[in-house]
Amino acid sequence: MLAFKMLGGTDYTMQFSSSLMPFVSMLWITLFSPAGCKADPVSCRLWAQSQLSGLSMNGDFVIGGVFSIHNYMRSEQNTYTGQPPQAQCSGSMDFRELRFARAMEFAIHEINNRTDLLPGIMLGYQIRDSCAAVSMAIKVAFQLANGVESVFNDADSCLKYSSAAVSAVVGESGSTPSISMARMLGLFRIPLVSHYATCACLSDKRQYPAFFRTIPSDHHQAAALARMVKHFGWTWIGAVRSDTDYGNYGMASFLKAAQEEGICVEYSESYYRTQPRSKLERVANVIRRSTARVIVAFLATGDMNILLQELAKQPPPPLQWIGSENWISHSEFLRFNMCAGAIGFGVPRSVIPGLREFLLDLSPEQALESPLLTEFWESSFSCSLKGSSEGARECDGSEDIRALQNPYTDTSQLRITNLVYKATYAIAHAIHGVICNDTYCNSTIKFTPWQV
Repeated sequence: MLAFKMLGGTDYTMQFSSSLMPFVSMLWITLFSPAGCKADPVSCRLWAQSQLSGLSMNGDFVIGGVFSIHNYMRSEQNTYTGQPPQAQCSGSMDFRELRFARAMEFAIHEINNRTDLLPGIMLGYQIRDSCAAVSMAIKVAFQLANGVESVFNDADSCLKYSSAAVSAVVGESGSTPSISMARMLGLFRIPLVSHYATCACLSDKRQYPAFFRTIPSDHHQAAALARMVKHFGWTWIGAVRSDTDYGNYGMASFLKAAQEEGICVEYSESYYRTQPRSKLERVANVIRRSTARVIVAFLATGDMNILLQELAKQPPPPLQWIGSENWISHSEFLRFNMCAGAIGFGVPRSVIPGLREFLLDLSPEQALESPLLTEFWESSFSCSLKGSSEGARECDGSEDIRALQNPYTDTSQLRITNLVYKATYAIAHAIHGVICNDTYCNSTIKFTPWQV
């Protein structure tokens, strides 16, 4: 029952069912609000500012970057009695992935100084760490698509929120995170250009219309590995893979090609670094007890490292390792004697003039400007920058970054790093084609990412 009095004193009574009351309420607000009264604009605010670490610089157009700088995401117990803590990366830093991220940063600075590519245009970047985790990769992708503004107001122009925060994204290093990101970013036609995601499944343009890459598909590598094994007359082999899209799809392609070549496989085992230790021990024991002395390993770098550490506790008889591109050219594995003589196909090495000087041009003051660079500095020199780490000696300025010997400073074999460099340049050339003519680039042009 709804009762009201009109101007003039006349009483009116109207009866409605309970299910219609919400609609009546909206109608009442619309019809009987004073003519000159305008409702306050609706605003909302983020619960908390994002604490995702990374590297960033503003520009006329911004390119996103996503790299697996850490290999784990911190696990927090949710009590459901308060706001859950923000997801953060954990574990040791992957200096090689940090080099990838800084290579993208270097490429953008180089492009900004050129007069033949995007002249008069300043490119910016938002580079984030995915922790090599799908959930974090999706979170980062949403952040790159939506931006990081803490307040939304519906009184603002729709144009302010209709365009993505980035023109395109470089990343991710792993196939599984790239698949998740490509599905999400593809809905908004934001290009994702990967330097290291080799899963053949990503070639399906119906599922991943906005995915591109500067590295070949595993379909070609798997066929080449099978032919190489056949060439050396190895017809009795073992196989181990990462339990991810990269490992599972890659090994499936290899096993199919191996069967066509007449190669017999004694076992095919899988492992992923976050699985129980019992699974790792079982895989290691299968390798130790097998009669096959040749092993094809379609493993990600982190998984291969853990497997070799486990095998080193009780070394098996000499093995001939056949490696996928993810680890075969990684200098870290030279410390394992059992990898001596390992063969496989790698990305061609290259030279990027000026990159080494850019990587080494880092001071303690500059490192403090970014949590990632701060962690790199403190991890490399085992010291604390201005008391940022408890229990460690304070950095005294005597640290010499040129004396470091780690994957960050190693520019002797720039393979995947060059593919990051190429991906960044590919995006820059695409933006140039949209906003530039023969003589002039217009920084005020508004375009959607799908045009790139």
